[in-house]
Amino acid sequence: MLIVTTENIKGCKIIDVKGQVFGVVVRSRGLGGNIVAGLRSLVGGEIHEYTALLEDTRKQAVDRLVKNAQAMGANAVVMMRFDSSEIGKNMSEIVAFGTAVVVEKEA
Repeated sequence: MLIVTTENIKGCKIIDVKGQVFGVVVRSRGLGGNIVAGLRSLVGGEIHEYTALLEDTRKQAVDRLVKNAQAMGANAVVMMRFDSSEIGKNMSEIVAFGTAVVVEKEA
C-alpha cells in the first residue's frame, strides 16, 4: 500500500478514486504512566512515556487506515494527514485520514 502526503504519486496515474478513508484510535495512559509523566513535567524536557504512547498510536491509526483502504479496493492513499485531540483528561484520539485511490504505473 502506497501512502503519501501529496496529491499525486510520481510515476503513477490515479485511475479510480474510492473516497475518504480513516484510521481512528483512542488511547488512555494508565495511572502509573500519568504519575511518572507528571513528575517528569516538573523538571522539563521530553516526556518519553507520552512520546512512545503517541508514536504507537499513530502507527496503529495508519494500520487501520491501510486496512480500511484495502477493504475499499484501493492500492494507495493520497493526501494522508494526522489529526489529534484530547478526550477528557487522560485520553487522546489520533486519526489518520486521506483519499483511497487505485493507481497504476505510467508507461
